[in-house]
Amino acid sequence: MKRHDWYVLITYIAMQLSAFAGVPLLCALGVGSSAKTPSEATKIASGYWAVISFLTAFVIILWLLRRARPERNMRQMPLASSWMWAFLGVFLALVAQSIAVNIEWRLLGIEPGSENTRQIIEIIRLTPLLVIVASAIGPILEELVFRKIIFGSLYEKYRFWPAALASSLLFAIAHMELEHLLLYTAIGLTFAFLYAKTGRIFVPMFAHVAMNTFVVVVQMLLADEMEKMMRQPELPLTIWGVWL
Repeated sequence: MKRHDWYVLITYIAMQLSAFAGVPLLCALGVGSSAKTPSEATKIASGYWAVISFLTAFVIILWLLRRARPERNMRQMPLASSWMWAFLGVFLALVAQSIAVNIEWRLLGIEPGSENTRQIIEIIRLTPLLVIVASAIGPILEELVFRKIIFGSLYEKYRFWPAALASSLLFAIAHMELEHLLLYTAIGLTFAFLYAKTGRIFVPMFAHVAMNTFVVVVQMLLADEMEKMMRQPELPLTIWGVWL
């Protein structure tokens, strides 16, 4: 990897770890003091720190990548075709997740649902500004880090499958829900395919942002209805696996 790629990775990791210091700092400054419980206050501080840290990292990473060039072994599709794949990619990502969550549920006995996503949605309800991070900033950063930097660097040296599997596994591990490793790996493979197919990073970015926005809307507005649907064992397919 190039030097600026390492700087991007360091920035991203620092952003993820910054909550250990940032959240207590905001709590000490009185953020969330109007909350009903200490736990709720911490969640409010977490939401605001996520907005601060993600936006800061976003600006730094964009600056670091300002002169980045496409990977040498990727041929860029024409813009019209790339946009077609960007919209199609949303559908592909949802299908990949649906298949993966059904394999986890029906073959591996892993219950559908994501505690990570539930916590994010709960924090969004307390700090609505976090929706910007969950729907847009977060997925854009993930595509820059896991697809453009990690997958792109590996793809220059190896074939698609080794590069896609390695970057997708790292993407899955980063979500810290190892029981859903298959699900997040399937998502990563889908976005890696879109990037390799079109040679344009905005394609998986668009699909990822659209997918996350869909998840937020579904979880915010239809969570109760989805819970009831999941109690019906005769359902042949579930989309409950669409997670952030």
